[in-house]
Amino acid sequence: MDYDRDTLVTWDREHVWHPFTQMQGFREEDPLIISRGEGVYLYDFQGRRYLDGVSSLWANLHGHRRPELDQALVAQLSQVAHSTLLGIAHPAAIRLARRLASIAPAGLNKVFFSDNGSTAVEVALKIAFQFWRNRGQGEKQRFLKLNNAYHGDTLGAVSVGGIPLFHEIYRPLLFDTLEAPSPYCYRCPHRDDCREQCLMSLEETVASHHQELAALILEPVMQGAAGMIPQPPGYLARVREITRRYDVLLIADEVAVGFGRTGRMFACEHEGVSPDLLCLAKGITGGYLPLAATLATDEVYGAFLGKFEEFKTFFHGHTYTGNPLGAAVGLASLDIFVQDRVLQGLPAKIELLTARLAGMAAHPHVGDIRQRGLMVGIELVADKASREAFPLERRTGHRVIQAARQLGAILRPLGDVIVLLPPLCITPEELGSLCDLTFEAIRRGTE
Repeated sequence: MDYDRDTLVTWDREHVWHPFTQMQGFREEDPLIISRGEGVYLYDFQGRRYLDGVSSLWANLHGHRRPELDQALVAQLSQVAHSTLLGIAHPAAIRLARRLASIAPAGLNKVFFSDNGSTAVEVALKIAFQFWRNRGQGEKQRFLKLNNAYHGDTLGAVSVGGIPLFHEIYRPLLFDTLEAPSPYCYRCPHRDDCREQCLMSLEETVASHHQELAALILEPVMQGAAGMIPQPPGYLARVREITRRYDVLLIADEVAVGFGRTGRMFACEHEGVSPDLLCLAKGITGGYLPLAATLATDEVYGAFLGKFEEFKTFFHGHTYTGNPLGAAVGLASLDIFVQDRVLQGLPAKIELLTARLAGMAAHPHVGDIRQRGLMVGIELVADKASREAFPLERRTGHRVIQAARQLGAILRPLGDVIVLLPPLCITPEELGSLCDLTFEAIRRGTE
């Protein structure tokens, strides 16, 4: 049965509570209702076309309605839609686990499936905690995070988050963590020596607390939800060196940066880093279905082996862990990487994007442009010289994305940072159009 748009708008306002959305203001706006997608475009209920400039929240890789992914889903449906992994197995999850282990940074041979980025992080935190307990070192139970960190919205993931706006309200519910500064070079008081100062502080914390530290968790190469904050070259490798020296596990959260987003399959590859635990989600199914994975080394996995009565089992699981539909589409997505030579085609697109972004730098309200691969953050400021932010109540970022919507592009800001994160399949022409639309939206939104 078809429903007219006015009915859907009414029902949305009556019943749907949208995530990360102030509903009072949202209910006063005319909502965008997406009815279908094709390639890098989404279409609203009236048939208007929009460039999907944020990959439907950083998840879509190969475009909407990709035939190979559609077919993989239908083929799996003809077999079984769901079967648990608790104590039994099915081919799709087995094959995807082997495939992930074969392309992940060296040593990550074991795969624990879950549902989304937050649960992938929860799994990693609990594994790290229990790893030391199973080895008789139960005093190592704390976690070190970076400020500006975002690892998800479940309580464990929020505990290792470092964005006050998102996380501070839940402080009474969270477990205690240690925190190190992140290299936000644009706003760092040690701007000329940001990397070294941040690393020095991090190492001091690790050195002082390593006997109680279970793990350090970070988003490698680029902190996403913080406003697309790139880490200086060499930072990640030094963090890995520090964690090894002090016998602390390293958890790499690649939920946002994995699967080609930074120009490599996994961001850790940029600096030859192999973490002890790797969290994946978002692009794992090409943006089709909720699925996540936490990869672990054989050493970590081995600490959970023992006799039944020793209770070293990892007592954690989800109903839809390793869902066959998601796993089948995940395999098809990885096939597309090979078939279309996706990674090999990225350098030219990244170079084009860099050149087009350079043209925006002269705008009087563009304070900083940050890019790693096809991940971009454009920080808007009221005053370029002083780096003074716009007044919060002006909602400059929101104004820009509303202007972009009128121009035919879907963007989403992080405060006053405009994010560009298009599907990897975007053509040079489409990428140029996205940059043009974004620049014009910035011009309109900052007037």
